[in-house]
Amino acid sequence: MTELRTERLLLRRWQESDLEPWAEMNADPEVREHLGDVMTREQSDASVALFQQEFDARGYGWWAVEADGRFIGFAGLDDVDPEVPFTGVEIGWRLARSSWGHGYATEAARAVLAYAFDTLDLPEILAVTTATNYRSQAVMRRLGMTHNPTDTFEDPTAPEGPLRPQVVFRIGRQGER
Repeated sequence: MTELRTERLLLRRWQESDLEPWAEMNADPEVREHLGDVMTREQSDASVALFQQEFDARGYGWWAVEADGRFIGFAGLDDVDPEVPFTGVEIGWRLARSSWGHGYATEAARAVLAYAFDTLDLPEILAVTTATNYRSQAVMRRLGMTHNPTDTFEDPTAPEGPLRPQVVFRIGRQGER
């Protein structure tokens, strides 16, 4: 599995020591605000096992992210869920609350985009989030991603309410849509 390095971050394979802080993140209602219900420890651990399997099978997926030698969250690529009305590869990130507001999501996502375009030779990357997740949308804009309102959709897997309306941002190689 390829590691990615930035000025402040290391994106790497998951380690046993990541499971506890990952579970704490997934049990935090603020971290999960735009994702759905909090996760149990078992669900959280199972997600890491799935991340590792998918990464090994595809050559891309979710990297654990660390700053100053400590786990702070994840960033990476995933195939768009089959329930949504389009196909492609999406970029994403999730950080512990203590790591919000430091530019880590943008920094990690830039490294992931470079990998997607330069190593995987993907023509386009998407980002999908709830219509009310303005913090993630701000990261998407900083990355040079653009939103076309016609791409907005209702997530059929989300419960009725604020998690259902979703927006899609896109970026092509060299920032072209």
